[in-house]
Amino acid sequence: MRDTSKTPEAPETPETGVRPEAGAVRDRWWRLVETARRSVSDGLVVGTSGNVSVRVPAAESGRETDLVLVTPTGVPYDRLGPDDLCAVDLAGEPLPGSLRPTSELPMHLAIYRTTDAGAVVHTHAVHATAVSTLVGELPAIHYMTAALGGPVRVAPYATYGSEELAARMLTALEDRSGCLLQNHGTVTYGATLDQAYDRTAQLEWMCQVWLTASALPGRAPSLLPPEELERVAERLRGYGQRPDA
Repeated sequence: MRDTSKTPEAPETPETGVRPEAGAVRDRWWRLVETARRSVSDGLVVGTSGNVSVRVPAAESGRETDLVLVTPTGVPYDRLGPDDLCAVDLAGEPLPGSLRPTSELPMHLAIYRTTDAGAVVHTHAVHATAVSTLVGELPAIHYMTAALGGPVRVAPYATYGSEELAARMLTALEDRSGCLLQNHGTVTYGATLDQAYDRTAQLEWMCQVWLTASALPGRAPSLLPPEELERVAERLRGYGQRPDA
């Protein structure tokens, strides 16, 4: 459980164009910072590589359109505080007083404009990046493949931060909630930060399993057939705790 007692107070008079009463913005910003720091401690990124974003609906942000909070470019995550808001609208326009966003903003915005994603996580995880250099699709090595919509595709390489990369990523994400970026890393999205992060962690783990199983000379790992992934996908829809009726 997150210790909210350690969350610093947000400034009383923000200079970011966000209304002071928009508590959802302050809370989601701090959760985003915590998630970015976790990606470093979990070994999914190194330094300031990788990035995280979260959507704040207009009704909660106090603005006319949805807001996207995103990690800034070139700032170590352990130096980010509650006053360091980095936010853009869906057109990519930064809010006044906001830090300059990550160079990978085009990827994040492409997902928010084309899906109902609530959060996006991009990492440079070691095993996933290695797999992206070897195959065009991560085979169905484990049933958690179903949680991402099926075998995970690899988006062909394009320069980081480019619109071309964002477009190739969207193609790889069709009917999926995660993909690999060739010679680059991973992108996953979800309804919440927790879900998006869990998906990228699961993807890295599956890549590690596939690499380990494929390393044995003369042997090939067994893979799950499409019909089994469909059964698992159906079961996953009812997975977890349910509120009392």
